[in-house]
Amino acid sequence: MSFLRSNGPAPSGVNADKIDMAITELDTVTDFFNKMVSSCHAKCISTRYAEPDLNKGESVCIDRCVSKFNEVQKKVGEKLQSRGAANAAAGAAGGFTSL
Repeated sequence: MSFLRSNGPAPSGVNADKIDMAITELDTVTDFFNKMVSSCHAKCISTRYAEPDLNKGESVCIDRCVSKFNEVQKKVGEKLQSRGAANAAAGAAGGFTSL
């Protein structure tokens, strides 16, 4: 049993909010990784495994796919952060911005 998911009181000196944030971040990173592996594998790797190692074309495809996936994730994260900051500023002023 993990102390991160226990429903009991948090050990002394441990901030429960930080633990929840760490769990959420870990879940997000794990989900991102699993989606990236699934997507890039489906796109780049043949379903007929003729060789034990990746061939050059598969390796290049995987490299490009992972790079693009990471770049898109970065851009989406930046966009969400800017919208979150705009909504926070608008919330402080008494209004909300549209998405």
